[in-house]
Amino acid sequence: MSLQVGDLAPDFSLLDTHGNLVRLSDLRGQRVVLYFYPRDNTPGCTKEACGFRDAYLDYESQGVVILGISTDHAKAHAKFTTKYQLPFPLLCDEDATVAQAYGSYGLKKFMGKEFMGVHRHTFVIGSDGTIEKIYRKVKPESHATEILAHLLG
Repeated sequence: MSLQVGDLAPDFSLLDTHGNLVRLSDLRGQRVVLYFYPRDNTPGCTKEACGFRDAYLDYESQGVVILGISTDHAKAHAKFTTKYQLPFPLLCDEDATVAQAYGSYGLKKFMGKEFMGVHRHTFVIGSDGTIEKIYRKVKPESHATEILAHLLG
């Protein structure tokens, strides 16, 4: 069963790039943009992350927390964060447990090959911890501004 708007967002505890434990439940009272992405330092993921970076002050002024999640390890996240000066945490979901809980992990097809991986999905979580909006078809180039328009709307 996949998550729907109005569902309580599954809680999680993951480490960020610096080894800090980030718990979704600790962010209650704030809106959260939780975005799942396949891999650090790949073209689409870089465009998406830089879009959030470029709009970060707009998100911050609305009191919105941005969290990026992939199956990459902390070292890869650290390099990616430093290279592109990302001002928000990237979380390590190395065994894809959280991605699976959000229905954002599964069979993918690329260049004629099938493999298991993270799907590019985003969840906007309301201050009450429920899912406010789900994006399952993400255009990395314009995604950050698309979500911001929703948040401001």
